Amino acid sequence: MIRSTKEETILEQLNLCLQGNLNEEWGERTLEFNNAIGKGIVRSISFDWGVSLLDCTLNFNEDVKILFKTSTISPIEFVFVSKGSFKYKEDDTEEYIDLEQYQNIIIAPKRYSKKTFVFSPGREIKVNFIRIVRKEYLKKKNNNITYLNEILLSLFEDEGSSFPYKHKGNYSLKIADEVKALHNSYESGVIRTLSLEGRLYLILAMQLMEHHNFETGSTLPESLCKEDIKKIHRLSDFIVDRIASPISVRILSQESGLSPKKLQLGFQVLYSKSVNEYVRQLKLEISRDYLSNTDLSVSEIVYAVGIRSRSYFSKIFSEAYGVLPTEYRKQLKRSKS
Repeated sequence: MIRSTKEETILEQLNLCLQGNLNEEWGERTLEFNNAIGKGIVRSISFDWGVSLLDCTLNFNEDVKILFKTSTISPIEFVFVSKGSFKYKEDDTEEYIDLEQYQNIIIAPKRYSKKTFVFSPGREIKVNFIRIVRKEYLKKKNNNITYLNEILLSLFEDEGSSFPYKHKGNYSLKIADEVKALHNSYESGVIRTLSLEGRLYLILAMQLMEHHNFETGSTLPESLCKEDIKKIHRLSDFIVDRIASPISVRILSQESGLSPKKLQLGFQVLYSKSVNEYVRQLKLEISRDYLSNTDLSVSEIVYAVGIRSRSYFSKIFSEAYGVLPTEYRKQLKRSKS
């Protein structure tokens, strides 16, 4: 159980459980572990005005539950998961919620509450927490918090009536790109520190903007709401049902009601592929099933999955599976006999 809101103490208490190694360089503290529990890196760096970064790459070998329980008001946490997902709840009376990849998340627990994070085994998680100590941040000159919407303003002003607060907002690859750049900062010394701080404030500004748009019912072109995600999920069945027919971004856009740009964004968020890459993968998977479970000829399979020529089909099948379709079928027959 973690009983502190200070980054340096959090890492020390985490290390009691994770049994790794603590190091410090350029004002950053790093906890690295690789043992029976799993492997990962947790790094923290604190800046002026109560702003800090807790950045984690984790892969556990067993179910891991991390509890935070403090006697002080916890910082506001702006959370962004760039890989994987995990569960979170506040106190024992609440249900767990999923903190999902590419979704903008804000957590502001009430005083004396218990935060619980649950990580499943065999799943790499990359997540960063931008943490803001309210009273310290209010001392910052030109903090301009009065320009925030009513909800966030009350959180920053430390009004107890606003707690607890959880925001699960839109999905954004644009924020993901900035977080990736944060991870890939290779400078050293003062250049590294300034680079990290600048990138951190940019990500924070983007997360605040996403919250504003979410609350006002508008979304940016580079973000996706939950309903958009559901529409893209439903397209999977539509594509399978029409696998022999031409399938284009325009057709899928008309079917889903999403713009081509948002459609491409959604496929990248959900499947890490463009629309065309995803459709091609489905065609290959279905053709592989035909080769395994039917007596259809390769030419008939090419027609059944809507691929333009047998030679092109053989080329992309070989690129995907390392073997030509005819040889794949022969291997299956040999293994069965």
